[in-house]
Amino acid sequence: MKQNLTRRGFAQLAVGLAALGLPKFGFAQTSSYANPALLTEPGALIAAISPLAQSGLNPVDIGLALVDIREREAYDAGHIAGALHLDPNAVAAQHSPVEGALRPISEIETLLGDLGVEADSIVVFYDDRGGFHAARMLWLMEYLGHRNSSVLNGGWTAWLAANGPVSTEGGMTETTVFQAALSPRRHATAEDVLIHREARDGVLIDVRPTHMFDEGHIPWAVNIPWADNLAEDGRFKPADRLLAHFERHGVTSEHDVIMHCQQGLASSHSYVALRLLGFPRVRVYHRSWAEWGSDPDLPKVTS
Repeated sequence: MKQNLTRRGFAQLAVGLAALGLPKFGFAQTSSYANPALLTEPGALIAAISPLAQSGLNPVDIGLALVDIREREAYDAGHIAGALHLDPNAVAAQHSPVEGALRPISEIETLLGDLGVEADSIVVFYDDRGGFHAARMLWLMEYLGHRNSSVLNGGWTAWLAANGPVSTEGGMTETTVFQAALSPRRHATAEDVLIHREARDGVLIDVRPTHMFDEGHIPWAVNIPWADNLAEDGRFKPADRLLAHFERHGVTSEHDVIMHCQQGLASSHSYVALRLLGFPRVRVYHRSWAEWGSDPDLPKVTS
């Protein structure tokens, strides 16, 4: 059960939680990104969770779910204090003919409920792959209708560099009920991609590495590899550099954007990048090339 804080304790937590700048608490945003709340900086998270240890609380006690999306061995060796583990492939169906396809929504709801995530929870995801797995979860949460999710900028590497507290103890939580309210404007199907081709302002982005794009791609796709969203330190590029990167490829906020990759992971990374920049119309074709490339009836270019 969530614990009640004293007035002084709540004030201490408010200082730390304000640093997160997440919309649930209504604090002003001070970043050059249009949607800065989609990223949590390591220093801000340290400031938010430090009062918890002093108060004898866990993140879940104040509605904060920290989710570590690394391999189990890495999590067990050390993780952010209070973080819960989620297998990198937990949301992918195990026996789907399309590799990487999502599990049924009801199963994902149960998975999130087991992590203690509720409608009003603040959720911070992190991994050790530049946000590769964390971004998929952020996109998924927005598709499921959850509004208070973010990615730890720079992930585990940035956390260690910031001297964030590390623990080997499992995070504590209570099972809750998570109920999705699907947002179709965040999700695209193969049929949507075909229809989208005729849109005057439509852009389809293939975020895979160029060598994979050259081996086979959707004819009208633009290749903008996801790894180029990151700066040299593994964090998202600042807003001006990120915007210039997409504009060099002819992609602006006026476009209706669908993006895909190989199995629905990397496309979510570029989804987060465009959402950070405030692009209003962004969807992920999450079944991606794994579906499209294997369907003989869908148009494609191959080497």
